[in-house]
Amino acid sequence: MLTHEENALVTQVGPGTPMGALFREYWIPAMLASEIPAPDCDPVRVMLLGEQLIGYRDSSGKPALIANLCPHRGASLFFGRNEENGIRCVYHGWKFDAEGNCVDMPNEPAESNFKSRIKATAYPCQEAGGIVWTYMGPRDVPPPMPHLESAGLGDGEYDVGACLRECNWLQALEGDLDTSHVGFLHGGSRLLHDIPIGTDQYYMALHRAPGYVAVDTDYGAMYGAYRPAGEGEQYWRIAQFLFPCYSHIPGWPTLTRAWVPMDDGHTMFFVMDRAYPERQPQDGVFWTSDPAARIMTTNTTDWFGRFRSAFPKSEDYLLDRDMQRNDHSMWGFTGITGVQTQDQAVTESMGSTLDRAREHLGTSDVMVIKIRQRLLQTVRAFIDDRVAAPGVDDPEIYQTRPVACTLPTDADWLAATEALRSVQ
Repeated sequence: MLTHEENALVTQVGPGTPMGALFREYWIPAMLASEIPAPDCDPVRVMLLGEQLIGYRDSSGKPALIANLCPHRGASLFFGRNEENGIRCVYHGWKFDAEGNCVDMPNEPAESNFKSRIKATAYPCQEAGGIVWTYMGPRDVPPPMPHLESAGLGDGEYDVGACLRECNWLQALEGDLDTSHVGFLHGGSRLLHDIPIGTDQYYMALHRAPGYVAVDTDYGAMYGAYRPAGEGEQYWRIAQFLFPCYSHIPGWPTLTRAWVPMDDGHTMFFVMDRAYPERQPQDGVFWTSDPAARIMTTNTTDWFGRFRSAFPKSEDYLLDRDMQRNDHSMWGFTGITGVQTQDQAVTESMGSTLDRAREHLGTSDVMVIKIRQRLLQTVRAFIDDRVAAPGVDDPEIYQTRPVACTLPTDADWLAATEALRSVQ
């Protein structure tokens, strides 16, 4: 468990906070490119690291993020006119380009040079793989983009999705890297004879208390969970935490999940992967082999209106008690349809930000403990000793994958999976 002070240190991300400063060292996902689909399209409200920003695409097609409030009198630029390579405040007509420069000040004398002394806060953006990324840090020249396999920096097509999670970013991330919950939350009522022998689901249902090992890595941390898988073999699930907020989970070797803090109590969950012909992606929908499990999302224009789940907290995530009593499918244990919705229900049920001083962690929580240790060590070293944030200037360390495989019982799991964990 964490002390109250440690909990605040790793969860609070607003301007002026240590963790917020660490996050600002990195390029992070800000929007789906589809949210600003065309030049001069409608602006979008974007809450990011506790800041209210306005996202738009200018006349040349360039994505942009600018502070919500006009530097003149503080009116919201959400109501602005997106026109002629800039966004114009409707209050007095001041206009700003994607770099925040004031390019027009029509209510001032023509001979005035006042506009040259006015600049709005704006953050550089890059578009890659269907995601608009931004850098909110102090460097005049931003660091390189992380070389995540799914980030769209290479050739090929990419699938992306997003969904709002109404809880702290770390709360959501930790759920991604807690493997023992899979055999309960996502299938605790499944009957063993209904599961094909030799599948990952079979091993997880047969042995719901795996062994664990967790190690530090250059990019964050990694765990291996192992279970018996037949004579002389073990089934291994190896997952990755990558700074500052990414996870690689077993079963999806090229997938990246990003838990991006909007503020201390809201998270935008982005999923990024290479496109595969057998998948049928839809905008705003998480793709999955089971259509009934897809998260359908809805959008409104308020600060927390982007990609809200159609299985809302206000309706108990459409919990079906009859299903919970009688169903032996993946949804029967909870009575909630959809893996992502099940995860959402439990992480949001902890409250906006869990008081981790109340927890009682066990052996199965080894990766949760490891992630918290890495975050605490890293943010303290960054703030107190100015140690560079992991991976910021070494983007190649993100070239890693999760693994699900069987290994001989006496195998060295790190050596045996090195090639599987490497991006070829």
